Order: sequence, then structure tokens, then C-alpha cells
Amino acid sequence: VYTPNSQDELKRLAYRMEWEDAFLSYLKELEQEKPVIFCGDLNVAATEMDIKNAKANEKNAGFTKEEREKFAVIKEKGFVDSFRMLYPDTVTYSWWSYRFKAREKNAGWRIDYFITSSALDDRLVDAGILTDVTGSDHCPVTLTVDLPFCP
Repeated sequence: VYTPNSQDELKRLAYRMEWEDAFLSYLKELEQEKPVIFCGDLNVAATEMDIKNAKANEKNAGFTKEEREKFAVIKEKGFVDSFRMLYPDTVTYSWWSYRFKAREKNAGWRIDYFITSSALDDRLVDAGILTDVTGSDHCPVTLTVDLPFCP
């Protein structure tokens, strides 16, 4: 999934909020059939731990109160941030601006996630953020899940 960016001056924040509600509704529909795993650039650093300069970014796209609250609602509705569940105290990032040598200084944001239905909690084996992989302003995220074999 790619979550819409709220853009400069939060021009698309209202649109983003509508999108978040529609996306959560879609996820809950899917979950009626089977547990859900989704991955992508969610364009939000969910907590202060997930961004290098929290205070300086509170009014910027990707770290507004509204965006973080929508992420919290996803969790309240039965979904899990797999990396944070497995590594509750680990500070690492998945995105860095191309400006100001942000990656070199590790001044980043964790905005790329694997989110899972809580029904899969006991099947989550590992989650990773491959910070050594370069070539983009993002790095890959991984998830290992112990699922039953289905021929």
C-alpha cells in the first residue's frame, strides 16, 4: 500500500483522513475472510521513537497529530505494527530525506511497515528494516511469518 502524503502545508490532510477511514473499512472487510497482512509506505511516523526530530516535525506531513491518531485507530481495530511488537525499544528508520545528508546522519523516519491482523501475533517470527540497502530514500522492510503449509 502507498498511503497518500499530506503534502507541504498539509494541503491534502483532509483527503488523507478520508482515505484512512476508507482504507480501514476495506481492511476490516478483508479480515472477515482471513487474517490480513499489508505492507508499504504508510507516510506516518507513528510515535516519537519513529522519527529523529519529533518536536521539529509535529506540524509536518507524516507526523501530524491527526495522522498519528489514524495510525493508532488501525491498531485499536485489531491490527499490529509487527516491527514494534517484536522490537518495542529499537530505534531505526526506513526513510531519509535526500537533503542535508540525512541518511549519513541517520536523521530519518520509520514510515514503512508490515501491519498484521492481531490473530497472527503468535505466528510473527521476525521483522526487519534493512538500513544497509541503499538506492532509494527508503530501505526495504521484511517480515517472517510462520504460516501453515497449504498445497
